[in-house]
Amino acid sequence: MQYRHLGKTGIQVSELSFGSWVTFHNQVDVKPAVDMMAAAYEHGVNFFDNAEVYASGKSEEVMGKALKELKWRRSSYLVSTKIYWGLHDNVNEKDTLNRKRLIEGINGSLERLQLDYVDLLYCHRPDKTTPIEETVWAMHNIIEWGKALYWGTSEWAASEIVEAIHIAEKHHLHKPVVEQPQYNMFERKRLEGDYVRFYKEYGYGTTTWSPLASGLLSGKYKDGIPSDSRASLKNYSWLKKHMTDKSKLDKVNALEPIAKDLGCTLSQLALAWCLKNPFVSTVITGASRVEQVHENMKASEVKLTQEVMDKIDVIFEIKKEEEED
Repeated sequence: MQYRHLGKTGIQVSELSFGSWVTFHNQVDVKPAVDMMAAAYEHGVNFFDNAEVYASGKSEEVMGKALKELKWRRSSYLVSTKIYWGLHDNVNEKDTLNRKRLIEGINGSLERLQLDYVDLLYCHRPDKTTPIEETVWAMHNIIEWGKALYWGTSEWAASEIVEAIHIAEKHHLHKPVVEQPQYNMFERKRLEGDYVRFYKEYGYGTTTWSPLASGLLSGKYKDGIPSDSRASLKNYSWLKKHMTDKSKLDKVNALEPIAKDLGCTLSQLALAWCLKNPFVSTVITGASRVEQVHENMKASEVKLTQEVMDKIDVIFEIKKEEEED
């Protein structure tokens, strides 16, 4: 396993990490969570991602119980969580980054995770109604209180992140240091377009999610929706249209000869492709079985040449001039 600095921070994250979205509580409980986290840790993974909204807080509970069973030295791993949507359908408790929500949110997350602090705390989405200055101050205070060590953003516009950084610098507060954007062969415009100059100028770190496009790039949906897949889950029916899109499936099929030539699986190819981007600090992987963890971790061994990257761009109809804009 290789490790990369999280942007300009002093901490290093394993280039492949492990996340709980969809799977924890929805597909697996504590015992398989323990087994998968242990497998990832043995491969060198040191970063585990979560969010209060995942399974309405149950995902954090599963990870917290798993960490208790694993009994790892706390300084040997990093845990993140994210706050925005909330757990209750009530004013001041959902879809906001106001001071009250953030402080109550981190307290709830720490209780469910059974931790004294998280290493990374994200604002899970931008809040158009709360002044960014209020959010920055609240995140600064949470870090000063030792409840989080670093803070970041997820799916914020570059302009919003820059504003947060400028506010923090003006008042000598803890700045956001990391963004968690979606990034895969299908979803690349923001990370390869809007953010490039921003990453170069500010050295922001990235913990990218959905490298397999919710499993589409693994090839498992070529013959329809498997009964044990996330697209078959009750609350994830919105994924079905994405997973059965013929044009997207054609692109996935076109990747098979490339993976075969490289001696890797489609999943490993998709993960290795994400790792090729120098602005990626870590790629968050997911799994519902230990075997998937072992398969994903081998992606670090897949080496992609520029020729292979160009072939992939052709499949996804990416033109060189578009990349340079």
